[in-house]
Amino acid sequence: MSKIINIGSINIDHVYKLPHFVRPGETLTSSDYEIFPGGKGLNQSIACAMAGLPVIHAGCIGKDKPWLMEVLKGLDIDTENIQVIDQPTGHAMIQVIPSGENAIVIYPGANWFVDKELIGKVLQKRDLADMILLQNEISNVADAIRMAKDCGMEVVFNPAPMTPEVLQYPLELVDLFILNQTEAYGMTGETDPPKIRDVMLNRYPKASTLLTLGSNGSMFFEANVNLFQPAISVTAIDTTAAGDTFIGYFLSHWMTHYDAAKAMFLAANAAAICVTREGAAYSIPSFAEVLKFIIEGDEDI
Repeated sequence: MSKIINIGSINIDHVYKLPHFVRPGETLTSSDYEIFPGGKGLNQSIACAMAGLPVIHAGCIGKDKPWLMEVLKGLDIDTENIQVIDQPTGHAMIQVIPSGENAIVIYPGANWFVDKELIGKVLQKRDLADMILLQNEISNVADAIRMAKDCGMEVVFNPAPMTPEVLQYPLELVDLFILNQTEAYGMTGETDPPKIRDVMLNRYPKASTLLTLGSNGSMFFEANVNLFQPAISVTAIDTTAAGDTFIGYFLSHWMTHYDAAKAMFLAANAAAICVTREGAAYSIPSFAEVLKFIIEGDEDI
C-alpha cells in the first residue's frame, strides 16, 4: 500500500473541564485537568495509521517533549523527518464543557519552524507516497503546496485554523479540500452548504471538497458528484479530535479505493466513537474498533 506524507503540527494538549466556556473577565475553576498529545497534524497522522494507512510524518518539536516522537513511533509512523529543535513544543489550551463542545487556544511554538529545507527533504520520499496532507498549523504551507505539486503529488489541504492568509495560498493546486463549517465560511463567505458547494466548484473546478457539518453529517462534492453522509448518533463527551479522526479514516479508504461514499461512512463511524472518549490523540479508535461498532450497529459497509 502506498503511503501518505503529512507535514503537520505536533502539540501538547492541556485539557480543562469547565461548566461553560470562559467569558470575558470571568475566572472559572476546572473540575479536571489532563495532558494529551495533540495538534491537528499529529492527530491526523494517528487517525490515518489507526485506519491502516502507512504515514510519513514531518514537522518540528522542541527538546522539552521527546515522548511525542515515541507516540508516533508506537504506531509505526515514519518519524525520520521530525526535527527536534531549540524551541518550545507547540501546545493548546482546550476548554471542554458538559455537551462535549470545545474551545481551543493554540501556541504554535516549534511548529512555526518548519522550513523549505525540511519540506524538500521529506518530499524526496515522494516515490513512496501518492499524497501529501497539510493543515494550517505550521509555517510555509504555501511553499509545501507548490513543492508537492511540482513533485507530481496529489495535495490534500485542511485549512485549519482558518486565517486570512489562506486565501493567498496557491489553492488552485489543491486536489482535495477538507473543511468544517468555520473553514468553509472563511473560504467562501457562505454558511449554507449548497452555496458553499457552488462557490468552491466555481473557484476550484478541478478540486474535490469534503465538508464536515458536525452533528449534521458531511458532504463530498466535485464537478459531477454530490454525496451526503448523516452523522452517527451517540452521546458526545469530548469532540476535540472528531474532525481529525474523520479526516484520517476518510483518507485511508479514499486513497486506496477512491470510493467517497464508503470513505465517509467509515469516517462517520470512527468519529462517533471518538466523541465518546476524552482527549484528542488517545480518543482515536482502531480500525478493529470501528468495524465492531459498525457490525453492532447493524450497518452495512
